[in-house]
Amino acid sequence: MLNPRTRVRALAVTGMAAVTVAVGTVTYQASAAETTAPASSDVRAVAVPIIPEAIRPPAGSIPIGAYVVASGTQTYTCVDAAGFPAASTPEAQLIGTGGAIHHFAGPSWQSRRDKSLVTATKTASSKRAGTIDELLLTVNSRSGHGILEKANFINRLFTSGGTAPAGPCEVGAKVSVPYKAVYVFWDDPKI
Repeated sequence: MLNPRTRVRALAVTGMAAVTVAVGTVTYQASAAETTAPASSDVRAVAVPIIPEAIRPPAGSIPIGAYVVASGTQTYTCVDAAGFPAASTPEAQLIGTGGAIHHFAGPSWQSRRDKSLVTATKTASSKRAGTIDELLLTVNSRSGHGILEKANFINRLFTSGGTAPAGPCEVGAKVSVPYKAVYVFWDDPKI
């Protein structure tokens, strides 16, 4: 049996392998990535063959970080006894190229390393059977300096779990459903 730390490392390796297949190698070097624009030969400027067309960031966007959900839930609140709504509130710990990120209501993402913070709104979605949608989100606010300050778009990819419970519910009841995903943060140099 794997201890929790080993299990997180295994998830991170598996998730990062999926990201590498989808977007190429994503690296983060605090001194370089936070202060200079990537060179044209930068390994982050790669084609994105696996992301569904509907949720691809704009052409020319450069991946600046990729993170695996180490632990996460989507919390649904019953507002109508007929069933839980599709809207949920995330609570997740992400591990990836720039350390750890806390993902929470807003939706918001905050680096545990440097406290940079972004919020975003859903731009597009792509259905996946039996799991929450894959998403393209557009960053609408940011604060602080660091890993997330250049993020303009966020993808939620390779989702697993997190769907609302089916059937009737008691108004006011809350249910937290575990989920897994990979988040990729993108810089669009044109913005």
